Amino acid sequence: MPTHQLIPAAPNLNQRAPRSPRCRLGGYVILPRMLDKCRAHLAGTPGEYHFNCPLDQQFLAFVGIDADALKAELATGRTDSEMLAWIGVHARSPRTAWEIESWSANQERRAPTSDPDTATFFAGLLGRISTTRTDIHSWTDLIDLDDHVSFGGTA
Repeated sequence: MPTHQLIPAAPNLNQRAPRSPRCRLGGYVILPRMLDKCRAHLAGTPGEYHFNCPLDQQFLAFVGIDADALKAELATGRTDSEMLAWIGVHARSPRTAWEIESWSANQERRAPTSDPDTATFFAGLLGRISTTRTDIHSWTDLIDLDDHVSFGGTA
């Protein structure tokens, strides 16, 4: 019996959110979400989501991959695992498992503390979603909450 990998269908991000930025592939956070958004973009079903947004750019800068090159490769129908292998070969900045883990953990905790304008922007975004949540501290927390509320969940 021949073995083959199923090529994932492009998600319709008008109907559901992409994977959480906390989801990992090869130890990388953000990557599965970025692949979902790119596949949806290629299929014309991105909803309100944007491929190569500032969050995606965090990942792309870390590995040294060009967004257009990644999009072109994904357009060939590659699976998540094939894309991970492609990134490993084409990254301008190859990373060790320790570096990936450290970067991913930092991304999950990254908060808008760099300057007052960023903190104000974050607070404004959170205020549009919920005025009662006191447990939202990181960009990842905010993105997960926004995804949940955008598709009918309560804040």
